[in-house]
Amino acid sequence: MSKNPCIDICKFADEICLGCGRSKREIKAWKKLDKAERRVVLVEAAQRLRVLKTKGRGKSR
Repeated sequence: MSKNPCIDICKFADEICLGCGRSKREIKAWKKLDKAERRVVLVEAAQRLRVLKTKGRGKSR
């Protein structure tokens, strides 16, 4: 579960990667985090991505 979640879509909105959901700080710190810290980051990143996708669906231009 500690595999790097990067999917090579490195586009950011408000300091959050639209590909993996991690913040820039979390991405930089990833290699130094232990397994428990990585699990927390992954859970939070997944939540952020859900929120971003929900917000994106409601937009119309």
